[in-house]
Amino acid sequence: MKPGNFAKAILITVMIFFYLPIFIVVLFSFNSSKSPEWTGFSLKWYEQLFTSSAHIWRTFFNSLIVGLSSSAIGVILGTFGAVSVYLGNKRFKKIVWTTTYIPFIIPDIIIGVSLLIFFATIHIKLSLFTIFIAHVTFSIPYTMMVILTRLQDFDKSIIEASYDLGATKFVTLRKVIFPIALPGIVAAFFMAFTLSIDDFVITFFVAGPSSTTLPLQIFSMVRFGISPVINAISTLLLIGTVMISILLRRYIRYII
Repeated sequence: MKPGNFAKAILITVMIFFYLPIFIVVLFSFNSSKSPEWTGFSLKWYEQLFTSSAHIWRTFFNSLIVGLSSSAIGVILGTFGAVSVYLGNKRFKKIVWTTTYIPFIIPDIIIGVSLLIFFATIHIKLSLFTIFIAHVTFSIPYTMMVILTRLQDFDKSIIEASYDLGATKFVTLRKVIFPIALPGIVAAFFMAFTLSIDDFVITFFVAGPSSTTLPLQIFSMVRFGISPVINAISTLLLIGTVMISILLRRYIRYII
């Protein structure tokens, strides 16, 4: 077998292995039975999801609130951090790069335990607020990396030209740097939102008894047996993610 054909075969095998479980989840969300065998097409699990699963929707809206708010704050802080690194001197860049990379290599369980101890030390009750703080904390490095990657392709001579034309630093930041970084800012926001919605390990440690998010709710349901309702809401989340990805791709292509 030629090396090119072997590489294609490996790629196809990996893609099948990755997407087949997702396809099975979507397929069995329309199964009329709870059993892992196909018994017929039905929408009753979607009906049950929308009519008698208030607890799932409550946790979904908790995740949505935390995800949107933490992503917005994370992107704001990450944008200013990326701009400061981009415009800073080499020593400052080296220090920030090193400290920014650390959260990528630290296991989530250590971050979760550390935040739990921190909140307990300063006597903050575990709630949606502590989840929000935790999600902002781990989203900042990701947003900084994405936005800084966008800024690194930006010619600094344009900034100098802006200064030569009489623009102040604030005007240059608002009318030159931010518009150039906008595709990266949008991409960073959706990355942070995806990480927030998906996070389980860190949220598990910093969530209070009345602040359950969707991943925690699904985990508690799976412990007592997999319900097809989980397949239904997973399918809806998958559809929503695909739609957001398509819109995001078109938006970034339009503004670049």
